[in-house]
Amino acid sequence: MALGRGDDPTWMESWILNASDTQFNAVAGAIGGFTSGVVTCPLDVAKTKLQAQGGFIAMSKGRHDHPRMYNGLVGTFKTIFKNEGIRGLYRGLGPIVLGYLPTWAVWFTVYNKSKEYLTKKGDTYDLLRYPIAVNFCSSIFAGASSTIVTNPIWVIKTRLMSQSGSNRNQPYPRSSSTPTSRPHVNSPWHYNSTIDAARKMYSTEGLRSFYSGLAPALLGLSHVAVQFPAYEYLRKKFTGQGMGETSDNFKNEWLGVLSASIFSKILASSATYPHEVVRTRLQTQRRPTPGIEYLQGLGISETASGGRSGPDGIPEPKYKGIVRTVRTIYAEEGLRAFYAGMGVNMLRAVPAATVTMMTYEFVMKTLHHEKSERKRVLFADTAELREP
Repeated sequence: MALGRGDDPTWMESWILNASDTQFNAVAGAIGGFTSGVVTCPLDVAKTKLQAQGGFIAMSKGRHDHPRMYNGLVGTFKTIFKNEGIRGLYRGLGPIVLGYLPTWAVWFTVYNKSKEYLTKKGDTYDLLRYPIAVNFCSSIFAGASSTIVTNPIWVIKTRLMSQSGSNRNQPYPRSSSTPTSRPHVNSPWHYNSTIDAARKMYSTEGLRSFYSGLAPALLGLSHVAVQFPAYEYLRKKFTGQGMGETSDNFKNEWLGVLSASIFSKILASSATYPHEVVRTRLQTQRRPTPGIEYLQGLGISETASGGRSGPDGIPEPKYKGIVRTVRTIYAEEGLRAFYAGMGVNMLRAVPAATVTMMTYEFVMKTLHHEKSERKRVLFADTAELREP
C-alpha cells in the first residue's frame, strides 16, 4: 500500500495519512468484530439455542410433551443441520454483521478516548493513577456506550438464532407467513430476515421490544470490566506493549497477544456467564400487546405467563426484570440453567475474542505502519524539491 516517489496517493492512502488515532481505533475495531462474527457465527447459533430452549420447554409444561431438542455442541449442530441445513448454522448472520461493525467501532473508540481522559485526571484522583483502575472504568464507559447503541440489533440476532427453521420434525413450529403475523406468545415465532424481524417486532410489540434484555446486557458490563483490564495487563506482561501500541516485531509478539486474548476471555466468561442466559430469555420473549391476534390466544397465553394477568386481562410476560427472571429460571429449571450452553459459549467466545483482538492489533499495526511510510515518502519528496 505504501507509495513510491512520484506516485499519486489513492483515497485510502490519503485517508491513512490524515486519519487520527480515534479513526484508526474505530476502523480496526469494526474489522476485528466483523471478522470474528463471521468466523464464529455457527457457534453463536448453537449457544443461543441452548440458552433459549429451557424457556420454551418450561413454557410448554402441562400442555405438550416437548422434548429437549439441543444437547451439547455436537448434538446441537446435528439437530440444526438436519432440520435447517447449512443455512441454519448461519441464521442471524445479517444482524451479526450489522451489529459487530458499530459495536466494536464504538467500543474501541470510547475505550481509548476514555483512557486518555481518565489518565489526565490522575493528578486529581489518586485512584486513577493506577492503570488497572483506568482500564476498568474505560471498559465500563465503552461497554455502556456500545450496548445502548446496538441493543436492538442484538435482540433481532438472538430471535433469529433461537427460532426453528422448518415444521419438519420440529416441536416448535413456524407461524403463518402474513407480514405482521406471529404465533401466540407461548410458542416460538418465525422471522424470515433481519428486516422482517424488525417489522414484525415493531408492528406487534412496539419500540420497547428492541430494548428487551437491556438491563442484563448493562449488567453484563462486568464482563468487559474483567476481560479488557486483564487483557491489557497480560499483554503488557507477555509483550511489553499495551493494547493497540505498535512495535517493529509484531510477528514475534503474536503469541503473547494470542495468550492474553485467550486467558482474559476465559476469566471473564467464567465469572459473568449467568447474565447471558437471563439476557437471552428476556430477548427471546415477545412482549404481550392488546389486539385481535393476541386476544384470540388468551386461553393458552395465560398458561405461558404462569397465570399472571394485568388490569386489562392481558397476561404479563413470564420474564420481567432481572430479579423476577432469575427467580423464575431457578424455580422452574434449577441452578444448572444459568450455565446452559456455557461449554459452547467458551468454544465460541474464546475464538471470537481471539480473532477480534488479533485482527484489531494487526489492523492497528498495519495502519500505523502505512502512515509512517507515507510520511517518510512525503518528507523525502519535499526535501528533494527544496534542494537547489
